[in-house]
Order: sequence, then structure tokens, then C-alpha cells
Amino acid sequence: MGVIRSQTVVVIGSANADLVVDITHRPTAGETIIGSDLTTTAGRKGANQAVAAGRLGGQVAFVGCVGDDGGAQLLRDSLEGAGVDVSALQAVDVATGTAIILLTPDGDNSIIVAPGANRRLTPEVVDLSRPLWENAAVVVMQLEIPLETVAHVAHEASDAGTRVFLNAAPAATLAHATIAVCDPLVVNATEAAFLVGQELTSETVEAPQVLCRSHAGCGSRLRAA
Repeated sequence: MGVIRSQTVVVIGSANADLVVDITHRPTAGETIIGSDLTTTAGRKGANQAVAAGRLGGQVAFVGCVGDDGGAQLLRDSLEGAGVDVSALQAVDVATGTAIILLTPDGDNSIIVAPGANRRLTPEVVDLSRPLWENAAVVVMQLEIPLETVAHVAHEASDAGTRVFLNAAPAATLAHATIAVCDPLVVNATEAAFLVGQELTSETVEAPQVLCRSHAGCGSRLRAA
């Protein structure tokens, strides 16, 4: 008899309150400029992925850490509003993660991230919800939480028969053994270049081909974002 999976998707990752300001141009050193009124939204890769999956109709749970503040309530409301189970969203004794986002008229942005509570999503904390993610059909992660947590969950979930989906962003060093259990590993060109340790251009080869050779025999499926 096969394992009965309790959730379709469990997202383990980051959750931030995004503070967004529109500006006419990026300030130079020592310059003060006036921006738009501040807009606060729920964000970061983990929470955004959970909300997206929930809105698509999936049975989704989110595992993460927030503080005991207004940002935490904003994130809980956003996740629950998309039908996401937040029973494994832990409240810790530091501020909820925050991103300060400056938007220019050309649509470009500059972002400063204060990880806050996201740093508290340690292997010990994530193991509090082990039955939830071990019994999932798919575990989704990113690299905005401690890398030791990503490696721990990837191996433990894979051993339990759960499919591991890793969006390897932002770029960071990953062990071959961690990449091996990712199905798929999702990277953009910059992240792929970081993982293989060389610049990728249209004159050389496509990123997935280089990754496959760099991690020969790893067994992961690769998707270029």
C-alpha cells in the first residue's frame, strides 16, 4: 500500500512584508529624494509561490517563520485568503522579514532585504512540521531561507518519497547531493552560471546542458527559468 499524501503541495520558504516606494531616480550617495506614498504588500518567493499555488486551486500548506507584528498578520491574511494552510507558520521573537523596494519609472527596481524571521527557519524548526512535508506530494523550496534547512528537507523529503522542487534563487552554493534529489531544479541564466562556475552565452551552450555536464549523474531534472 502506498503512502497517503496529506497535502498536494507544501511550500517551505521565505515570507516578507514588502515596503514599496516609487521614485523618479535612484539616489546617489548622500542624496535625499521624495518618493511616493508607501505601499505595504505580502511577498517574497516562498509566500508568493504558496499563494500562487493556492489560487490555482491546489491543496497547499506553508511552512515558514514570522514575527509578532503587523507584517506577520499581513502575511497570514494573504496566505489564508488564497486558501493556504498556515498551521505550520511559526511565530518567533524577531521581526518579520522585510524587503524595501524602490521602483523607477522604467520599471526597474532596487531591493534591500532584511531577512528577520526567515533566518529562524532552521532544520530544528522545520522538523516541527515534518509529518506535513514528508507526506506531501511535492515540497517546494527556494534559497531565501538557511541553506542547511534546504539541504536537510531535500534529503529527508526525498527519502520519504516526496518530490522536491527547488527554485535555486537567489544564487548560492549547493552540494551535488542536494541538487541530485531536486526534480526539477529551476534556475535562470545567472543562477545556472553561478552553479557551474562559468559564464553562459548564446555562443557556447544552453544552461541546462552545462548543468547536466557539471553535475553528471546527479539525476535531477533541470528547468531554465
